Amino acid sequence: MLHRPLKLLLLSTSVGALGTGLGGGVELTLLNVAQELLRRGHTLKIVAPQGSVLGDIPIIEIAGELQTTAQTQGRSAPIVMPENSVLGNMWDYARQVQADYDLIFNIAYDWLPFYLTPFFNRAIAHFVSMGSLSTAMDRIVEQIAGQFPGTVGVYTLTQAETFPSPSQYRILGSGLDLSLYQFSPEPSSALAWVGRIAPEKGLEDAVAAAKITGIPLKILGKMQDDAYWKQICQDYPDAPVEYAGFFSTSELQQHLGNCRALLMTPRWVEAFGNVVIEALACGVPVISYSRGGPTEIIQDGKTGFLVEPDSVAGLVEAIGRIDQLDRYTCRQQAEAEYSLEALGDRMEEWFRDILQN
Repeated sequence: MLHRPLKLLLLSTSVGALGTGLGGGVELTLLNVAQELLRRGHTLKIVAPQGSVLGDIPIIEIAGELQTTAQTQGRSAPIVMPENSVLGNMWDYARQVQADYDLIFNIAYDWLPFYLTPFFNRAIAHFVSMGSLSTAMDRIVEQIAGQFPGTVGVYTLTQAETFPSPSQYRILGSGLDLSLYQFSPEPSSALAWVGRIAPEKGLEDAVAAAKITGIPLKILGKMQDDAYWKQICQDYPDAPVEYAGFFSTSELQQHLGNCRALLMTPRWVEAFGNVVIEALACGVPVISYSRGGPTEIIQDGKTGFLVEPDSVAGLVEAIGRIDQLDRYTCRQQAEAEYSLEALGDRMEEWFRDILQN
């Protein structure tokens, strides 16, 4: 869609090194966007915290103290940066090299990049990876969206609607390299739950549903809050659950594809839910609370079930109907709507529009 190759500088999240899982779905989005842009002939570099690895994509590693994740703080929390902040160091690097690039792409949910935007000479495309979590972030995001129209993108309309003026945001969705996900027509009896193990993900509801149904639950993801996990184990000592760990894409899809269904139990508004389309790509239907991004992905009664938020009884009832769903239909939806090609088209069109304004 763009008439010439671009030189792009991609700035990652500041809450953890790429490859550790601390960035959640942002890591997968960044990898997929970068790979597709490279495939299309653009050149790029990624700026990320020290120790980052993202396939064979070139990374500028920046030292410094990591930023605290926004979801662990309250709405009225002040903006805080640690001493020798990796976030500050990443954006100081970007300022120094900005003349070498056509466009800067920011995928971090951080206040500083938005504040700095008017002081840069290069256009900055901000991809907001979460819904509204903080009054201070809402204000700065809204300010930049108004001052630089069309430069702030989000995953879904549901996510955009958590901010004051949703029509200002570009809806970009997500996508996967579907060749990495094997369709699995014959699953085991187990269910899956995938994500960071942290309170906003509501894992205890999936564990409760597993205990009620007696169906094994395989838990996959980054152990972010050990005390939270220990409390779940204490509250449900007899639940048939197994924590398998955090896996790369190739290992994850093998575990996930072997499960009857994926449970999603978010307490907050998920901006998208990359794991939903990962499951669909494996042919795994998804049972999710009707909250946030999954409501725009799951075809209720066809590729999964949307149930009342925070209702364990709703999860249990939907688990009892899993065999009504066709796994091949799940894979077909992933192929039709969430390919890397479709994501690349949307990203290129967005960049073109920003550079032409």
